[in-house]
Amino acid sequence: MPRMLDVSDDVRAEIGDEEADRLLAGESAPGSYDCTSCRTPGDCEQERTSTVLFIGDETAVLAFAHAGCLPSQVVKVTEEQLKGAVRSISADQARSEPAPAAPEKAAPEQAVLGVTSGLILIAGELHPALVVEPTAPIARPGTAGAGDDFLPLLIEQGFMPVTELVSAPAVLHGWSVLLAMGQLHAVLQPGTNGGRPVAWWQAHQPLQVTEGWRTAANKHQQVLMFAAPVGSIGRQPREDLLRDALDKAAANGQLVAAALPLAGT
Repeated sequence: MPRMLDVSDDVRAEIGDEEADRLLAGESAPGSYDCTSCRTPGDCEQERTSTVLFIGDETAVLAFAHAGCLPSQVVKVTEEQLKGAVRSISADQARSEPAPAAPEKAAPEQAVLGVTSGLILIAGELHPALVVEPTAPIARPGTAGAGDDFLPLLIEQGFMPVTELVSAPAVLHGWSVLLAMGQLHAVLQPGTNGGRPVAWWQAHQPLQVTEGWRTAANKHQQVLMFAAPVGSIGRQPREDLLRDALDKAAANGQLVAAALPLAGT
């Protein structure tokens, strides 16, 4: 039976026509697989399947995903991320509650960002969310001032101020969240001059998310991103406390948000 496999032009360019044709002919593609996004079983003889090529500094790994979870694409990651992803595929890992991300340095202003994942209830429905808060004020690039321009910079990118969490924010096209191999990898922003998206924030190591968070992300095909200035949210240990902190930041005019599609959708 022919494989219902999608191989994008980008993937074909990386692996070569011969290997791409072997995949499409079913010679090197598995019949069944675990989806690299939602981690549930798939079968490329029964359902549309995407080839996803993860490229590190020295090695590359070809993975498979339900076409409804991820399109066929090339994903560039660090070598350490790739090794971690390979371990996550080969090992039967226990899923745990998400923890705040390790601090990341965002060029060029070298600000430290903290990222927390959680499920947020809005209008009676649970949405997967990322909450971003720097640990120090972020100055506008090219300035030496001591002010905090974190929210104004995001508003200029299309994020909208939120005064209360009564409805999901609008979709911000061009931005996206990369959820792959069942883990959170990055928040992507549009590339310059219409080029390939680049990482606005990238996890030092792929972050574990709960099965409920991952299921909600694949259901909605998007993730809500909330951002607040330093000292507005804090690292909340529970989702109800995180929601309370978001409500307080919104009431104080210190919250912006957008709905970001899953990468490539």
